[in-house]
Amino acid sequence: MVNSQLEILEQGRSYLNDISESAYNEILPNHFISSPGAHIRHALDHYQAIMTGLQGNVINYDLRARGGDIEKKPDLANQKIAQIIQWLEGLTLTDFERDLALTTEVSIYDAKVATIPTTLARELIFASSHAVHHYAMVAQIAKHQDIKLPALFGIAPATATHLRQLEAVE
Repeated sequence: MVNSQLEILEQGRSYLNDISESAYNEILPNHFISSPGAHIRHALDHYQAIMTGLQGNVINYDLRARGGDIEKKPDLANQKIAQIIQWLEGLTLTDFERDLALTTEVSIYDAKVATIPTTLARELIFASSHAVHHYAMVAQIAKHQDIKLPALFGIAPATATHLRQLEAVE
């Protein structure tokens, strides 16, 4: 579980190590409505919500920071990833199996909140999948910025397996 999380976070770290601050903040209005930094920050917000929620046994992704310096400065995003990695490496098997609650708004028209049972393992799987989704958006922005990224950046683990299987057949 931890290794899979680290793989995804290391992809983000690699991106952040190579991106200029101006490219990280660039919004391409004819193609996208947000910057790469907004996507990275959003993905990291979900990890932060899990870290915060674990303290009180209730995870609430709606209580995200939104905006802020992590969205503007790649070095600060990199520091946040380092913090998340350190937290992940300190988790125990008991932590992964601990019963938690997930609370979240479920309607775009009314303030309706649902609360359901969950576990840390399930929420970390969600957070990494969610991060990959946003990395895919970052990859598309990078393509328009003429920035080359590793072939597997923003590719889901199951898609990477599928691609390897295709290569084996050829």
